[in-house]
Amino acid sequence: MTQKRRYPPIHPWLYNTLKAILRALAKMLVRTDIRGMEYIPPRGGVIFVTNHLHYFDSPLIFIAIPRTIYVLAAEKYEHHLLFGPLLRIAGAIFINRGEPDRRALRQALAVLEDGYALGVAAEGTRSRTGGLGPGKTGAAYLATRAGVPLVPTVVWGTEKVISGWLRLKRPEVYLRFGPPIHLPAGRARSEELERYTEEIMTTLASMLPEEYRGVYRDHPLLEQKLAEQDKATAG
Repeated sequence: MTQKRRYPPIHPWLYNTLKAILRALAKMLVRTDIRGMEYIPPRGGVIFVTNHLHYFDSPLIFIAIPRTIYVLAAEKYEHHLLFGPLLRIAGAIFINRGEPDRRALRQALAVLEDGYALGVAAEGTRSRTGGLGPGKTGAAYLATRAGVPLVPTVVWGTEKVISGWLRLKRPEVYLRFGPPIHLPAGRARSEELERYTEEIMTTLASMLPEEYRGVYRDHPLLEQKLAEQDKATAG
């Protein structure tokens, strides 16, 4: 008897074809400024933890990462006429964000245990304000349980793409990868997950322009990180 697959399969031909099409479209429609590719591990389980400003964020990150990457996606898109099929091709694990979804979390952990990459929106949803909202503990939970690093990933400019097209311009979008964050492996308590999440969110905030830092704009840990960045730059 064959063992039942623990998470949705990715079909390489469809996956690579979708990535090639999206990459060609992005090259025609936007100008991309991507930095920090050296921080992407070439193999092994890893979580790309991201901010989320616009629907265009995910395709941009998807085509930039030179690895097979699964993504956590909101369950409401699973049966969407357009997004549903595209997300399934792209390796989506659909999750119910209104309550703990043990099935989706088990699938995500299995993906990481098998050495794949996983994309997770740090806020659990798309920003309604244009800046960072309160972080969810999901990324920290998965990283500690699976014992894998998190690569902080930020994107901005995607929220201005459509207005740029309406002005017949090819808008510029920005994508940054940062040094991996390593959290203690194992079962973390709730207060530990909250503390790890603050570490993740303030790291993302430190990589973003000030106007995108949202609720973390005045966080003491962010101020500490920015001071360390200034010191490193001056040195």
